[in-house]
Amino acid sequence: MGVTTALEWLSSCSGCEIAILNIGEDLVPIITEHLDIVHAPVIMDHKYYGQCGDEGEHLNIPEAVVGIISGGVSNDEHMEVLEEMRKKCKVLIALGSCATQGGIPALMNGQDSAASFDEIYQTSSTDAGATRPDEVVPKMLDRTYALDEKVKIDLRLPGCPPNPAHIAEAIMALLENRDPVLPTKSVCDTCPTKREGKGAVNTVKRFVENAVFDPDKPISEMRCLLEQGYMCMGPVTAAGCAKRGAPSCIEARVPCRGCFGSVRPHGNQLLDMMNALASNGIDFTSVVDRRSIQRFSGAHGNLRPKKVAAKEEA
Repeated sequence: MGVTTALEWLSSCSGCEIAILNIGEDLVPIITEHLDIVHAPVIMDHKYYGQCGDEGEHLNIPEAVVGIISGGVSNDEHMEVLEEMRKKCKVLIALGSCATQGGIPALMNGQDSAASFDEIYQTSSTDAGATRPDEVVPKMLDRTYALDEKVKIDLRLPGCPPNPAHIAEAIMALLENRDPVLPTKSVCDTCPTKREGKGAVNTVKRFVENAVFDPDKPISEMRCLLEQGYMCMGPVTAAGCAKRGAPSCIEARVPCRGCFGSVRPHGNQLLDMMNALASNGIDFTSVVDRRSIQRFSGAHGNLRPKKVAAKEEA
């Protein structure tokens, strides 16, 4: 009998579950010899309230040694599922950037929720538009939360998507009763591009302009994209996306977008990035939308509606 394992997904897209599949052939012995999956809505049917929906008023998830949750917390159903998983699982893993720092769903945190609903369901035309749903749908929370804002999380595996090798390492480390060996440095620390010191530009360029590189030469011959003036978030983003040597975005010769979150636990990528730009002689006020730097890290209060942020800072 393997270690009992429960999987759940909240405000997510299934990319994290696909990352688990992308472990590849090594996944076969993991799920056939080491794990006993007792709950996983993404791949198996499990009724929260019994087969006929008549088993109690509160949802029920089987007890498990390991719980793996992807996605953030955006509504009261997510909250109920998360609390039940924490109650039933001895070890709880937050999988993917939505779970660890809010991810793309937390972009809603930058706008008042009422304004978001009005924009979605109402129109500016003569058509009155749809009414806001208020029955048989989970009630939205005031914002999207990372899992550790609501319950205790034992291990965080960020990434959009997370690295399959890190998922396998985390599982095997738990089975072997040891700490997982995971990256601790920044994307910049693992980037092979050529650095020449301060960049030749003093303003941020949009990536509608092509970076300078020779496609016939290795990435190690391409100059650092931040030094070229592009918004590359490598200095302030945790490493871990590399699968074939160079970080994934850099492998495609595009700037890092920061999906693995801050290098520092609960750090602020926006503030850290402003400092990185200034250190490279780039005017951070030239960034068109500075708030977009938090596109993957909007939880933990990092992204708030402009009116709320202005009021708190006054």
